[in-house]
Amino acid sequence: MNSTTPLPKTVDEYLAGHPPGIRRRLEAIRKTIRAAAPDASEAIKYMMPTFVYHGNLVHFAACKDHLGFYPTPSAIREFAKELASYVTSKGAIQFPWDRSLPLPLIARMVRFRVTESRTAAERKASARQRRATPKATPDGRVRRQARPSKRS
Repeated sequence: MNSTTPLPKTVDEYLAGHPPGIRRRLEAIRKTIRAAAPDASEAIKYMMPTFVYHGNLVHFAACKDHLGFYPTPSAIREFAKELASYVTSKGAIQFPWDRSLPLPLIARMVRFRVTESRTAAERKASARQRRATPKATPDGRVRRQARPSKRS
């Protein structure tokens, strides 16, 4: 992509803005993520292809010397041993263009993120449900619990 290219609004537009060799690798990671997270939707966030499932699941992007993959810090910690041969930071992994993509590893990381995201959404929904459940007074009357203030 160059500075005269309009910013992509869809993942297809993002992929189309790259040369064929890079595009093939981007399409491979996209296909791998789709297979591992079939219920996730695609979006462009932070100017990168993003898969969304109960919030941001993973991002990926073409960089000058590598394909950047952004599965969140928890996934990088969980797969640290398998990622030892790659440059990583708190939330990013660099897959160099001169090496093949570790698609099975990427799929496992995405499945980990799906489980993590689903669990977090279920916990959040359960907490909301508990807050909405009416409480009984000692004399048997039911009253609604006051909603907590949003002030900190």
